[in-house]
Amino acid sequence: MVALFRRLAPVLAALLALAGPSGAHAEQQDIAAAARGVVRVVLVATNGSDAYFVGHGSGFAVAPDKIVTNAHVVELTREEKDLVIGVIPSEGTKTYGGRIIAFSPGNDLALIQLEEGSLPVSTFYAGAVSDGQHVTAIGYPGTVDRAQGLGLKQLVEPLGTVKTSGTVSSGRASQNFDTVLHTAPLAAGNSGGPLVDDCGRVLGVNSFGSVSDGNDAEFGFAVSWREVASFLRQAGISSLHTVVPCRSMAEADAAEAALAQREEARSEQSERARADAREAALDKARDTAERDVISARENAMAGAAVLLALAVLGLGAGGLFYSQGRERRATWWLAGGGVLLFAAIGLFFLKPSFSSIEERIELPQDANVMGNNAFAWAGDNVCRVDVNRSRLTISQPNDIGFHWAEGGCVDGDTQYVSSGTGWQRAAVPDDHNFVTVSRFDPATGTLRVQRWLPDIDTMAKARALGGGAIKGCGSDSALLGKIATLQNDLAALLPAQPNERIVYHCQKGRLTPEGK
Repeated sequence: MVALFRRLAPVLAALLALAGPSGAHAEQQDIAAAARGVVRVVLVATNGSDAYFVGHGSGFAVAPDKIVTNAHVVELTREEKDLVIGVIPSEGTKTYGGRIIAFSPGNDLALIQLEEGSLPVSTFYAGAVSDGQHVTAIGYPGTVDRAQGLGLKQLVEPLGTVKTSGTVSSGRASQNFDTVLHTAPLAAGNSGGPLVDDCGRVLGVNSFGSVSDGNDAEFGFAVSWREVASFLRQAGISSLHTVVPCRSMAEADAAEAALAQREEARSEQSERARADAREAALDKARDTAERDVISARENAMAGAAVLLALAVLGLGAGGLFYSQGRERRATWWLAGGGVLLFAAIGLFFLKPSFSSIEERIELPQDANVMGNNAFAWAGDNVCRVDVNRSRLTISQPNDIGFHWAEGGCVDGDTQYVSSGTGWQRAAVPDDHNFVTVSRFDPATGTLRVQRWLPDIDTMAKARALGGGAIKGCGSDSALLGKIATLQNDLAALLPAQPNERIVYHCQKGRLTPEGK
């Protein structure tokens, strides 16, 4: 643009290299998703009915209606009153006007308020940037525009961004403000565009490049997240950011598979331990039952012997009294001896048999883990992120509340449907540019949330499926049918791999304000 990098003239120059190939480790659909929030910021001079293209830079959305760019991209509008700012998205058919609402030349940042419209919001990475880390610069280099012979009409219409890749060279920040030094090629027009990691999170705002005579390697400087965060705080903007390091979905899959394998091994080990403990308890119970039966048999036979001895004594006394002609007394003794004899016989034959040992064994009770069925989760639960199994690109690793009701109603207003061994629900929110599919597995207490960040056309098709209109809970077949149909239609519309996967482990409890 005119007077490009004028304020930093001694060190600022456009890099002339064209876009290089993307890094082998970058998730291309995440870079593409990040590019949807990137815009071309154009300056147009108006003179009556005529309009003249003055220059352009890049920018990206930090709120649906707010754009961050470099201060030097829009500084002419503060001096020339006939200049207007145009914001041109990378996709769609609409363009928007804008005005400056915050300006900070000290760290080369400016904030533009859209006069209308809404754009996908970028997420910042607030962690440390590593030396040698792969990065991608996204924007609108003028060298590419000129090589394609684009005229004013094309420059003020939505057009795809240009992406260039490089690596970070840490430890050499600008002396004027904190920057990230990198090797991703830049050119005039890249100013104000984002420098992103392989998950599409913004690391900084590209500001200027090193001067080269054509024989030296070229470097770019991006205003760091620390500078941007301070600038946005002062402007009253709450940005999206995360501190979870970037990892590829393949790395997340491998980590989850390894953890699942270890958990399976631990589960098998625990199962064997439970089986051994159960067997030991069973042996002990059998030994106890056997001892009880033997003791009961011995007691019965001893009792029968005593009764038999008393019966013999009674019968003998009765016979003696009878021989003496004392019939009345003999009758009592003979009757008593007979009763004792029958009691002794009964006690002997009714003693417990060895076959009753199995009946007397008290089987040990298993201490089952809470949550092995859907009913066990009824009520309030707290679900905590398992970072090792997750891949976070736009979300923070925050705990969430999860109120489960019988039949798959979550939080009182979201109906899940049974799917295999778990419960599943897809959502297409009206106020966010992503599609979510959540799955809850009652057997393990695992909640898996996957998000896709589709392009504007795919997002429009997803919303047209009517997901936002499916509200409430119930077992009505029409409601369950709508949810199942939505899930099937979305599966056909979206790619197999999501942009983000968050794995939560749930447990009974209520989420406190401190845990949010």
